[in-house]
Amino acid sequence: MGRQFQEGRSGPSGQRDAFLDNAKYLLIVLVAVAHSWEAVEGSRATKALYMFVYAFHMPAFIVICGYLSRNFTGRPHQIKRLITGIAVPYVVFEVAYSLFKRYADDTPDHAITLLDPYFLTWFLAALFIWRLTSPLWRHLRYPLPVALGIAALASLAPGIGDDLNLQRVLQFLPFFVLGLCLKPQHFEIVRRQEVRLLALPVLAGALLFVYWVAPRMKTGWLFRTNSAQQLDAPWWSGPVMTLLLFGCSLLLTVAFLSWVPRRHLWFTVLGAGTICGYLLHGFAIKGPEYAGLFDTYTWLNEPAGKIAVSLAAAIAVTLMCTPPVRRALRGVTEPDMSWAFRDSPNDQRPAGPHPGSFGTADESERMTSSTP
Repeated sequence: MGRQFQEGRSGPSGQRDAFLDNAKYLLIVLVAVAHSWEAVEGSRATKALYMFVYAFHMPAFIVICGYLSRNFTGRPHQIKRLITGIAVPYVVFEVAYSLFKRYADDTPDHAITLLDPYFLTWFLAALFIWRLTSPLWRHLRYPLPVALGIAALASLAPGIGDDLNLQRVLQFLPFFVLGLCLKPQHFEIVRRQEVRLLALPVLAGALLFVYWVAPRMKTGWLFRTNSAQQLDAPWWSGPVMTLLLFGCSLLLTVAFLSWVPRRHLWFTVLGAGTICGYLLHGFAIKGPEYAGLFDTYTWLNEPAGKIAVSLAAAIAVTLMCTPPVRRALRGVTEPDMSWAFRDSPNDQRPAGPHPGSFGTADESERMTSSTP
């Protein structure tokens, strides 16, 4: 199994690893569902569930992205895939979401810029930066403490600004670096029976804790988009919260991964299409909001309505991850841009397809792009 994880596949035939694909699919569903909750009125229970999911869904996704990026060394074919699999989708969907906001929400003054990511496109910008710096982190003696130090410093620096959402890039950085440091045997430890049993009280305790803390804590801490001062907190609380949230997120990530199925299931194939689900689900989330659906149908803010909204978001993102949608979006998520690059005959490029997802076949070689 160690060799299979190292190669990012479940066997020598190049078959994908079911565990990783299952984890990516389940996480993208949580991303979509959590986004859908932002449009409904939040009771204490709704806010608690929201905070619970936000505490680990993106950290877990970023850890997996880091793990699947650990063989990135900046070789020519890897740079090409970085551009075609992350930079191109970022440009296309940043423009698409900005135009959608401008016309569907009737905000003609909404600016179209590639420097200030709108809504969910921040993750593509972050992934591009993290991936590009992967060789640096692997050469440091203590990469994780350094990454945590950078995140802590970012949390007390309100002057960073909004360019490329660098506050989020830096505060989420430790999770990506942690993924780079992981080895196949770490996943074997996570999937042990005793870890799964310990995960149950951890998850239950976390739910009780967030229900207690929901009225007392700003959700902005979980977004990592602001410094401590911008959250009306003393400057020293930034580094403290950075370390506390990292520990909590890591604990919940381990608990989540311990219960991810290992075998091939009906949704395993959808793990290869997480980039499509991530990039498209924002339209399904923002469309009804722009149309005033939640103001017109107030029952959607009731418990039954919130369940219906959650199910609709889960179904929608599931359909968006299917192979037909992947094929339809291939021109954007997997564009053939050979015309834009010089041939590199000395570069040893691994054989295999160029699928679009947040880490897919050639997983140890390449991690294209899947959010919040």
